[in-house]
Amino acid sequence: MLSNKRENKERMLGYCFILPAVIYMLVFIGYPIVYNWLISLQDVTASTLGSTGRDFIGVSNYKAIFGDPTFRKALIHTLVYTIGCLVIQFSLGFLFAMFFVKKFTFAKPIRGLIVISWMLPVTVTALVFKFMFAEGNGIINTILLNLHLIKEPVGWLLKGNTAMLGLIIANSWVGIPFNMLLLTTGLNNIPDDVYEAASIDGANGIQKFFKITVPLLKSTIMSVLVLGFVLTFKVFDLVYVMTGGGPVDATEVLSTYSYKLSFQLFHFGEGAAVANVLFICLFLVALVYLKTISKDEMM
Repeated sequence: MLSNKRENKERMLGYCFILPAVIYMLVFIGYPIVYNWLISLQDVTASTLGSTGRDFIGVSNYKAIFGDPTFRKALIHTLVYTIGCLVIQFSLGFLFAMFFVKKFTFAKPIRGLIVISWMLPVTVTALVFKFMFAEGNGIINTILLNLHLIKEPVGWLLKGNTAMLGLIIANSWVGIPFNMLLLTTGLNNIPDDVYEAASIDGANGIQKFFKITVPLLKSTIMSVLVLGFVLTFKVFDLVYVMTGGGPVDATEVLSTYSYKLSFQLFHFGEGAAVANVLFICLFLVALVYLKTISKDEMM
């Protein structure tokens, strides 16, 4: 009896500790998500936003956005941007992690300096790169002109074929330290005895990498890729500050298009529908990740 009472008391105490977090999640995350889904099923404009008698139109907003060429371009741009950033961030982050996991003088201070780019606010990074890619006195054009690689200044963010590249470079500069930190942690958790045993068996560096490092880092790699995908796929501030979705929708992504529909064109229902498509994409990625992790744990 006493043990049962003690267990019930401890259980209730645990519920009391997590209750504030649950309330916070319901109010600031749960309610906006549900409200956004309701708006996406209604005809909500600037004139009907504050009214209670809004018309229920079902999936008409979703039909409208899927029939919109700009939405399809925004979806493709989001995928191109995300995949491009992930390839650069993960590749260079992995190389940096493999380098800094080795113990040498000034390894930690240099690694700390690299992390500064990740700690800076994204809006600051976006402004810095916007000035760097500027056509007039941008440092990128200045360097390329001095090296005689270009004959005249290039409007990197003013052309559709280079604006997306500029965004990918800017975001990769932010994401590389994040990938490096997580992968370095995973590398440090691999016992040195495994590598020593492999060396005794005659394994070379490439064999150690593909037979030991990569398999033992599988869960860390999955986490890095999924987190990187989520953080990159939902990008808004970097794109909004650097290009605003331009030129001529060349860098329009789902988040900026949802913002434009809602707060510039005042089509709140369609803007909410675009946001929900973004939410569904991220939710599916999270489900795949959880399923993969559960399989690994069962094995």
